[in-house]
Amino acid sequence: MKQTIDKIDVQGKRVLMRVDFNVPMRDGIITDDRRIQLSLPSIKSVVDRGGSLTLLSHLGRPSGRGFESEYSLVPVATRLSELLGVPVSCSEDDQTSQIILRENLRFHTTEKSGDSSFAKSLIAGADIYCNDAFGTAHRNHASMVAVPEAMEGKPRVAGLLLSKELQYLDHAIANAEHPFVAVLGGAKVSDKMSAIADLLGKVDAILIGGAMAYTFLVSQGKKVGSSLVESDRVEDAKEMLLLASESTTDVLLPSDHVCGQNIKEDTSTQIIEPPIPEGWMGLDIGSETVATYSDILRNAKTIVWNGPMGVFEMNPFDRGTKQIALAIAEATEQGAVSIVGGGDTAAAVSLFGVDAQMTHISTGGGASLQMLEGKAFSSVTLLDDAV
Repeated sequence: MKQTIDKIDVQGKRVLMRVDFNVPMRDGIITDDRRIQLSLPSIKSVVDRGGSLTLLSHLGRPSGRGFESEYSLVPVATRLSELLGVPVSCSEDDQTSQIILRENLRFHTTEKSGDSSFAKSLIAGADIYCNDAFGTAHRNHASMVAVPEAMEGKPRVAGLLLSKELQYLDHAIANAEHPFVAVLGGAKVSDKMSAIADLLGKVDAILIGGAMAYTFLVSQGKKVGSSLVESDRVEDAKEMLLLASESTTDVLLPSDHVCGQNIKEDTSTQIIEPPIPEGWMGLDIGSETVATYSDILRNAKTIVWNGPMGVFEMNPFDRGTKQIALAIAEATEQGAVSIVGGGDTAAAVSLFGVDAQMTHISTGGGASLQMLEGKAFSSVTLLDDAV
């Protein structure tokens, strides 16, 4: 158990707080402010007790070569100010306002590289460090690891959201009932390979969907047309399926696919079982796969879902993700524990109106998966233990 921000004196002190304001935006407009809303308890805990705040966050994946307006946190500062009813400064030179939100950390390559000199520049004037960014807890970036290292000797505490996530996931994983099923989707198999390896033998089944499935199918010698494939990971995928065959975990791949000729709503579509012909690409799991996966999920007692099954933002490639969401909601109503992780997956359950039926929607996709794998985070280890 880590010390939390609400348990320490902040009167007259400046708290350097790492938050996760990596919110979805379109044309400079925030489309979902859930992550900002979830940070409010920690922020208010400081402000309401006479402390001041310097907030740190990243947004998206800028080049790291300096300011890019597309990834600016100014719209986030505006929204945070509206929610709090007080001004939020976004000036890099401001050291005196009660609440300061520094610009996107990833405008600097030194953030992702974990540079200690960059970390020292961030801590100027800070009396307390607080980590409330569960979504990046698994990253060894400067603001997550080098900053608390540089603040050794000063209070280094967990925010209320980080603490809540850690406690919930620790308990859920330690007490997981079987059948235990993991649903993994998304675009890249490289993002999930280590998770799959660590889940073998721990879960009863892994259901794979999304574009990542096509790298696995190619590793089995199947033709997938113009579908997205990570060619440099095909051998890794083949080895992973071999390991799975020797484990107690069933790894299932889609047996049919909703295919289109391009990623547009008006494209021609058809449901295809491999081989997928050239000129067609898999963009969602097909009805046969939906039925197979749904049957497994309805009988599960613990479900972890990370990654959509297809291009869920676009009709007609949303059905697979929607039906999986409904099956998980049904299982939850029957007593299963369902944990949803990752921004796209959280957005999907919200879009399909079943977010309230999930047991827990985590703010961290990769972080929640790594906790499931039993990995420790340096960013958390560095925080002070509760007294």
